[in-house]
Amino acid sequence: MPLVAHSNLPAFDRLQADGQEVVALDRAKQQDIRELHVGILNMMPDAALEATERQFMRRLGASSRIVQLYVHLFTVPGLDRGAKAQAHIDAYYQSFDDIKAEGLDALIISGANVTRPDLSQEAFFPQMLEVFEWARTNVASVMCSCLASHVLWQHEYGLKRQRLPYKRWGVFRHRVQTRRHPLVSNINTSFDTPHSRFNDVSVNELKDAGAQVLVTSEGFEVLLATSNDGLSVVYLQGHPEYDALSLAKEYKREIIRFWHDERPDYPAMPVDYLRPSAQALLTKYRQQVVESRVQGDSLPDFPESSLRELVDNTWADTCKAIFANWLGLIYQTTHQDRCMYLMDGVDKDDPIGWRKMCAEDAEYPDG
Repeated sequence: MPLVAHSNLPAFDRLQADGQEVVALDRAKQQDIRELHVGILNMMPDAALEATERQFMRRLGASSRIVQLYVHLFTVPGLDRGAKAQAHIDAYYQSFDDIKAEGLDALIISGANVTRPDLSQEAFFPQMLEVFEWARTNVASVMCSCLASHVLWQHEYGLKRQRLPYKRWGVFRHRVQTRRHPLVSNINTSFDTPHSRFNDVSVNELKDAGAQVLVTSEGFEVLLATSNDGLSVVYLQGHPEYDALSLAKEYKREIIRFWHDERPDYPAMPVDYLRPSAQALLTKYRQQVVESRVQGDSLPDFPESSLRELVDNTWADTCKAIFANWLGLIYQTTHQDRCMYLMDGVDKDDPIGWRKMCAEDAEYPDG
């Protein structure tokens, strides 16, 4: 699905330079194709704000070469912003009031940095829930990324995430558990996905609450789940949208924290992410950092350009397929008028017939 450059957002030029198909607005208006309008509620901190835009836009734009996609960026109050990030938001983001007035077909809610054990105490919590409650009856499907999933699992099901004994950080193997669901149709039944989190909500808790668990890690942690109806809310407890160097950039930020005594130890490398040549490069860099710290020198430059040729992306194709399936289901259910909810004849309680299918399976288990 080609992205439509309907504003001067710098991400459009950056994505086009990377080979992403981006259609100019005047050309898009000449094509007789039903477009989809997807909102991205971006709550990520300043350092990852624009990268998060590009990651989700890249996954959306790569999912199909037919449907035009208009991406609408917005954020909520309660998030600390520096002058540069705020200027970017003021220049390129819409207000939530404008989003509500114009309507959306689908919504993505990003993660966010948190400072409190109880998510409901975060300053952005009520504003985020306001967006979600609006989307519940105005948007065909909401996709929640990592922290956003934890917030809504607490809000919807009363499930509070549990602190892991160590950070779940790296690239992990996953397996499809519910193969008949159309979100995982025609994707690899086993695939890699990055994770970067300290907390977890278990498979059994989600199942007991009525969620549909579709994909888990080999350690039986949830990656992909949906609301009971199979579509209205899609939950991700990982980061399939990440670019190849996303984890490397997080590693760099942790090294900087170590340098400034914001963490006591030098960070470990992400699990199963780097091949031996990349590990050797970063081991050498660690030695340089430690020596420079002892000698009182400045922090050596992180070898990002060298890593670019050494890091593999082993998850993008599967992520592309999941996003394509998601947008395809939205296209089949959303109303032609984006200010309205679902198209005529679609059951709001069972928009893709998933509940009916599950009920028939229960009644006739042997087919």
